[in-house]
This record gives sequence, C-alpha cells and structure tokens, in this order.
Amino acid sequence: MSSSAPTLVLVHGAWGGGWVWRRVLAPLRDAGFEVHTVTLTGDGERAHLRRPDIDLHTHIADVIGLVEMEELENVVLVGHSYGGMVITGAAVELQQRHPGVLSGLVYVDAMFPRPGDGWGVAHSPEVASARLAAAAENDNSLPAPNAESGFDLTPEDAAWLNRRHVPHPFGMYRQPLDYDAALLEAVPRLFIDCTDPAYPTIEPVR
Repeated sequence: MSSSAPTLVLVHGAWGGGWVWRRVLAPLRDAGFEVHTVTLTGDGERAHLRRPDIDLHTHIADVIGLVEMEELENVVLVGHSYGGMVITGAAVELQQRHPGVLSGLVYVDAMFPRPGDGWGVAHSPEVASARLAAAAENDNSLPAPNAESGFDLTPEDAAWLNRRHVPHPFGMYRQPLDYDAALLEAVPRLFIDCTDPAYPTIEPVR
C-alpha cells in the first residue's frame, strides 16, 4: 500500500447498509483516512429499489460506480460478511478497468471467494436449504435474522440493528464469482477473523 493513507471504501454485509459503519467513521477519519460507505442496491435506505433480479453484479457495479464517480485513487476496499464477495468482484473489475487505483483489500469476517465460488458455498446444506426456502417465500429476498440471537450483542445494540435491518436481495446466492485469480496476486489482502464469538456460517472460507 502507498505510504500515504489510503482511501477506504466500506462495503456492508447482508441486511445492512452504509449505516452499519457509523461508529467507526470518526475514528478512521481522525486517523487520516478518507472514508466512503456504500449502500448496496436493495439494502438499507435503498430498500425501495429491491427487486428479484438483483444479483452480485448489481452490487459490484454499486462499488465501481462510487469509485468512478468520486474519482477515487489509492483505494482499499473493506468488506464485511457477504461484502467480501462484492469487494472481490469489484477488485477484479478495478484491476481491469482502472489499473493502479486499487491498493488493497480488507475482509472483516467476510467471504473470501475462490474463483467460481458463490455466496452459498460457505453454508451447510441445512443452512442453504433454509435460506432458499425463506427467499422463495419472500419474493427472492432473505428476511433479516433477529440480531438478539447468535451475535453476543447488548440488548441496545441488538435493538439498533433490528430497527435497521431489511430483507437482503437473494439473486446472488448460488451465483458463482468467476474471475482470474492472477489479477489479484499483487494486491495486498488482509483478513480480520472475529472469534468472540466466531461466526460459523463463514467457517469454510476462513
């Protein structure tokens, strides 16, 4: 990465939005980073745009659009959970369209897909079946889980998430991310593994 502070582009996971990064924005900016957040199509304040045909390429285009419209340079893409799929695809596209713009990738307890992997590759057959059934009953969207279960949050933080979580578009669940791994060989990558508690859903891609 460059000796100057890179520009961070933060990409949320399923059910979220740019709002999920609210508490880290000030510390990151105080540390000298330029920081941008993306809300993926169909999520967060863009939930009104949700439709059954939204897929991984839609979300990759969201990230590319921000980088291009803001004319960002020295970019580090940061993805959480499902956002790891998005930043990997966006990184490949940036390498092809704007060589030299990308400085690194950070995966925050995120999907780290190999070529040909889809979002569902990390899930057990039981989890995959449950998610497919839930999406089929909800116009190809995955209902948000109750944040009070499985994340070891305070009641206040769980309530904060539950008020904002929205169903996540599901068209990308079995959509493979096909890419040439050689395009990312020279890109520094960092994986932040959250272990207390660990999120078992992404265990296969840790």
